[in-house]
Amino acid sequence: MTTTKKIYLGSDHNGFKLKEKLKRWLEKKAITYEDKGDLSFDQQDDYPDYAEKVARAVVRNNSFGILLCGSAQGVCIAANKVKGARAVVPTTLKEVRLSRNDDNANVLCLSGWFMHFHQATRLIEKFISTPFSEKPRHKRRLAKIRRMER
Repeated sequence: MTTTKKIYLGSDHNGFKLKEKLKRWLEKKAITYEDKGDLSFDQQDDYPDYAEKVARAVVRNNSFGILLCGSAQGVCIAANKVKGARAVVPTTLKEVRLSRNDDNANVLCLSGWFMHFHQATRLIEKFISTPFSEKPRHKRRLAKIRRMER
C-alpha cells in the first residue's frame, strides 16, 4: 500500500474521533496528509464546511480525500457539489475497488457512527492502492459526468 498523493482529511464532530485515530495511523504508515478541519472537537460545526475544503483541495491537487461525518452520506453529498470531486460511501472492499477502478473516485467518505477503526483502515488501504483502470468505457463514462458539471 503506497501513494505519492497527499491525502486531505476532514470531519465534523461526529467523525472527529475516528479522524484523529486515522491521522495517527497515516503517520505510522508514513502517508502524507493534511487535516482541513475541524481541528478541534466542536459540537456545533457543520460537515459541508469540511467537505468543501477537502473536495476543493483534492481537485486542485489531483489527490485523494477522506471525509467523515455521522453517516458519511452528508459529506458525500456536499463533496460531490465540487466540480471534479467524485466522492463515494463504500462499506466493502469490493465497493472500494470498483469505485476506484471503474469510477476513479477521489474522495472516500466514512461514517463516524458505524465505521470501526480497523474497517476504515482496510477501506483506506484499498482506496489508495487501487488504480483507475483507464479502460475506454470508464473514460467515456467519466467524460459524460464531466459534461454534466458544466
